[in-house]
Amino acid sequence: MSRDRGGLTVRFRSSLVLIASGLAALFVVLNWRVFAASAKLNLLLTSAEVPVGVVMLMLFALALLVLWIIVGRWQGTLLTEFRRQAQELQAQRLLAENAEASRFTELGALIREEIAKLRTELQETEHSIAATLGEMDERLRKPVDQ
Repeated sequence: MSRDRGGLTVRFRSSLVLIASGLAALFVVLNWRVFAASAKLNLLLTSAEVPVGVVMLMLFALALLVLWIIVGRWQGTLLTEFRRQAQELQAQRLLAENAEASRFTELGALIREEIAKLRTELQETEHSIAATLGEMDERLRKPVDQ
């Protein structure tokens, strides 16, 4: 039994992402008090007292969301391109098959034409031989004048 390397690679990557996500979630749960601790943040025009860990988690989640959107669009573009190429390949394959069928049709017509010419030549040769045999038969039947 052979395994598809592409499928195995995708499974490995998916497993790796799931393990990393699980470890990150475990880290957050174990250190929730530190993440939830409030601190004063400077927001350029104002300042606010918010939990820094939660803000960092939100920024991380936003970055992941943006990354997933980019990857999804990229995969969609690739899928569209693959489909377009597959359609072009199918059209080229169909064109090649039609060209081959056309060549067979032309070859069949050429063979029929050549056979017709050969039949005509054979009939002409047959008539010529028959005429020659007829002349020879007449000469043999004719008494020889001495």
